Amino acid sequence: MVRISRILVLLMTLALVTSCGLFSDDTLHIADVTKSIDTFVGKDITVAGAYLSKTGSDPLSIMAAGVSTLDNGLDAQPLGDAIWVDNIGEDVTMNLHRPGDAVYGFVKLTGRIEAGAFGAGGVYKHRIAVTKSEIIEQIKRTESRLVNESLGEGKVSLFELADNGTKYNGQTVTTQGYYFWNSVIYVLAEGVAVEEDGTSPQPIGKIIWMEGFPPDQSANLNVGPNNSFVWGKVEVTGNFQSGGQFGRDGAYTALFTVTSAKTIK
Repeated sequence: MVRISRILVLLMTLALVTSCGLFSDDTLHIADVTKSIDTFVGKDITVAGAYLSKTGSDPLSIMAAGVSTLDNGLDAQPLGDAIWVDNIGEDVTMNLHRPGDAVYGFVKLTGRIEAGAFGAGGVYKHRIAVTKSEIIEQIKRTESRLVNESLGEGKVSLFELADNGTKYNGQTVTTQGYYFWNSVIYVLAEGVAVEEDGTSPQPIGKIIWMEGFPPDQSANLNVGPNNSFVWGKVEVTGNFQSGGQFGRDGAYTALFTVTSAKTIK
């Protein structure tokens, strides 16, 4: 039921912006394109739909009619037939849903439809070679951030750890930051941004991969439905390592292994 309700929200959003006249007459719906895709090959078109991208061993960059997710925004899956897309601008993707394992949201794309073999294993037989991308669904977020200031004797700021990690490599340190967990990402961050309804939190700013945060302290933080995410301001003590490849896809250069922690209200 949670996944189904998420699908309906996305479809209703697209129907609403269409009915309000925000698209010009020549903008097509992605479902109308995919059902007769061969008639569009070699043509330049403008199309609206749900963009979905993922990184990792099988990267994904597609447009479909909609997206379904779990209640924490993870495990995004395309709805309906999909087409591969290239060259989506970062100014667009940065303003879409970004739960941690994917990027998704409604966009309008202009480009040429091409036939071939695209994506991992060449499973997508058509793509849009994008020349222009625009946001339909503008995601508004509220941020909670640290202030870059001294924490007092015997403590090291997160900013100092992130900027001068080699200086503290292998040491036991105490610092403060925003703990973030969503079963995919476990980090200590400069801040956390949430969407207007409090959903889809994501870490922002300087970020350090973190392991060993005590579960009993999580209950004092912001907890998502069905324990789908946890985030909040904390003070942690533990071993700091720098100069490696840690966490999801080895994307983090520093690791903090917690030995004790407390929440900060």
